[in-house]
Amino acid sequence: MYNYNRLFTLTLLLLAFTARAQYTDQINSNRPGESQSPFAVGKSVIQVEAGFYGIQENHSIMGTEINGVGTDLNLRYGAFLEELEFNVKLQYQFDQYKTPFEVENRNALKQAVIGAKYLFYDPSKNYEEKKNVYSWKAKYKFKWRQFIPSVAAFAGVNVNVNNPYTFKSDPKISPKVMLITQNQFTGGMVLITNIIADKITTEYPSYGYVLTLTKGFNEQWSGFVENQGYKSEFYSDAILRGGAACLIGDDIQIDASIGTNFKETPSLFYGGVGISWRFDGDYSDVMLRIQKAKVKGKKDKKKKKKTVLPGKV
Repeated sequence: MYNYNRLFTLTLLLLAFTARAQYTDQINSNRPGESQSPFAVGKSVIQVEAGFYGIQENHSIMGTEINGVGTDLNLRYGAFLEELEFNVKLQYQFDQYKTPFEVENRNALKQAVIGAKYLFYDPSKNYEEKKNVYSWKAKYKFKWRQFIPSVAAFAGVNVNVNNPYTFKSDPKISPKVMLITQNQFTGGMVLITNIIADKITTEYPSYGYVLTLTKGFNEQWSGFVENQGYKSEFYSDAILRGGAACLIGDDIQIDASIGTNFKETPSLFYGGVGISWRFDGDYSDVMLRIQKAKVKGKKDKKKKKKTVLPGKV
């Protein structure tokens, strides 16, 4: 049976999060949602995203219960190219696992993913919109171009170190790949989509998606709503999340979020807070070079003009 009180609570948080981009004057974090933006943090930029959470699970049929707390850490670094990012995502959890027959206290590295992300296509690159200051209709008309997404891909590996939260048959190393898109809509609305294939070479591969709708309210405050679904032969679920974030200066962000599913096998509810910090002291702006052929072409035109009018100095 669905828990409509939780659904109502999360609906109140149907806000949005700041649009994530390549390097910007202000930090752009993947927190507090679970989706990844297609854009890298920027060449030579280091970004740390960390948080603490509490979690509760109850299985109505098996009679099991999990109550715990945990911490997650995402390290991001831009290297070699403006579009390339390397990242490490870690999650460590402490909990108490209760069954009708026993109680077990657990603590372990629940998730460890190492990988890289590359932006293949950005529709705004080398594109400048022509503005019509004389026509209100032309300025605010619907633009089909906003449906062209930015596209990136992620490839990485799961590292399994005596993990009680996964299957015993899982190997020490297993692959994870992801297709990432982002659309920038009118009014500052941003839609991020992640299509995920996880542990695809193992006995229990998992396939899923994350949809994140985002919007900033002002220069500091923002919010988001997110839906995540995943399916495997062993377990399937759909989760709804919502929350808000606040900028504290150009390089620091704090956030809070909650999430739930809508079934009882098991039911899931959790909430957390976090902080994101960026170090960009070594970042330098990307300079665009003018092609020499074009410069020569301009000089040739000037020389040709002088030849036509030989009397002009």
